[in-house]
Amino acid sequence: MFDLYEVSSSHKQKIDHVLNNALAFILRRQQQNGAIPWFDEGKLDPWDHTESIIALCIGKKYEAAKKGFLWLADNQNCDGTWFAKYLSKTDDKDADRQKIDTNFVAYPATGLWAYYLSSHDTKFIHQMYPTVKKALNYVLSQQTTEGDIQWANSSDEDLPRDALVTACSSILRSLECGIFLADICHDNSNAWEQAYHQLADALKNKPWRFDRTWESKDRFSMDWFYPILSGIYSPEEAKLRLKHDWDKFVEPQIGCRCVSDEPWVTIAESCELVMSLVNAQERIKAEEIFLQLLQWQDDDGGFWTGYVYKDKAIWPQEKTTWTAAAIIMAADALYNISPASPLLTSQSHLVHLGT
Repeated sequence: MFDLYEVSSSHKQKIDHVLNNALAFILRRQQQNGAIPWFDEGKLDPWDHTESIIALCIGKKYEAAKKGFLWLADNQNCDGTWFAKYLSKTDDKDADRQKIDTNFVAYPATGLWAYYLSSHDTKFIHQMYPTVKKALNYVLSQQTTEGDIQWANSSDEDLPRDALVTACSSILRSLECGIFLADICHDNSNAWEQAYHQLADALKNKPWRFDRTWESKDRFSMDWFYPILSGIYSPEEAKLRLKHDWDKFVEPQIGCRCVSDEPWVTIAESCELVMSLVNAQERIKAEEIFLQLLQWQDDDGGFWTGYVYKDKAIWPQEKTTWTAAAIIMAADALYNISPASPLLTSQSHLVHLGT
């Protein structure tokens, strides 16, 4: 199921066991309509749903992945969006209609590009491309003249007009994937490319465009490493960025803290740090952290969300599909298991085209 050619013989059996059980954990929680909630009877959001789809692609579960994409197509709003949260049954009538998160709306483009890299199924790409195009066009309708993108909208309240570093970093990678998909579908992506360069410039050169109306989010580790996952930095630049705040966020022998001032390590953020380290060509550090994370898998194949090391306690008491998916994605980035392995671990060639 997983091609572990680049895994050392001393770790191969264990990693094969971990990944196959994590994949099975996700598959068991996918519903008949294709939805992949956080856990049984749990909520669904389009970003984490897509994260699980990417893991299915890496594991060559293409029919299950297509069901996940078709759920997105079936539940897309007329304006190209999805709601930020769907409730337990994950039917449209159970959606929380109050909020739309632009980052969530963009991420299916990343998922669809991962599907293409893994499967080369151009027929399904053509089928799903209108869904992705509509979603990205909505996201870019929220871009300011400075390049940053409004973080969310709500029909229930006036949300602050502001942008988030992590969200915009994820959107940038999704936009890059959308441009690649447009090329496959012979669609003009000039407007997307212009928007890409404006957003990349904001992330790299306009820090004042983020956290304008609330306290800075720089205590969150995602703001530290997500710009690396966006593809805007060279390996040398990524290495310097990681080195600068390493001691602020990394707890030795355990993993990456979610926030710098809390003794809470989260498995998904630690996986994303692994991918950032691969991007920075720090593979030894990446594997060291990845192997530490395997201890957090439970007997059912799921991974616990986090661990409060000060209290030596697992918290919260939940195992989410997207955490299992993050483990599979980190393994792919580290060991080149699938053709989608460079998905978040390479500098975008579009950055060079914009300079």
